[in-house]
Amino acid sequence: MVRLYGLLFLAQLVLAVCALISCLSAEEGEIRALPRVAWVLIILFFPLVGSIAWFVAGREAGARRTRTAWPMGNGFSEQHRPRPVAPDDDPEFLSSLAERRRADDQERLRRWEEDLRRREEELRRGQDDRDRPEV
Repeated sequence: MVRLYGLLFLAQLVLAVCALISCLSAEEGEIRALPRVAWVLIILFFPLVGSIAWFVAGREAGARRTRTAWPMGNGFSEQHRPRPVAPDDDPEFLSSLAERRRADDQERLRRWEEDLRRREEELRRGQDDRDRPEV
C-alpha cells in the first residue's frame, strides 16, 4: 500500500512539474481564464487539481500544435536572407589583418633599430671615456 501511495505521489509531482513548465513557457496569448501568476500559484498550492485545471482550462486548445521551437521566418525568404560570413572567409577582414601585421612589424622594426642605435651610442661613449686620459 505504501508503494502505491509513493507511486501516486510521484505521478502527481511529475504532473505538477510538467504543468508548471508548460505554464511558464506559454506565450501570453495562449493563457486563458486567469493571469499566469494565478495559474502558477494554483499549480503550486493544489498540485493535482491545479495541474489538471491548467491542462484542461488554462491553455489554448491547439497552442502546442501550432507553435514551433524556432520562428519560421522573420521577413526574409531563405534565398534572399543575408548570410553571415565567417571571419576567415571575409577578404576585407583578412586584408585588414595583413595590414595590421605589417604595421606592427614596421613598428617593432623601428623600435628595434632605435634601441640598437641607442646601445651603439652608449658603447661609443664608453669607449671614448676609456680612451681619454684621466687628469
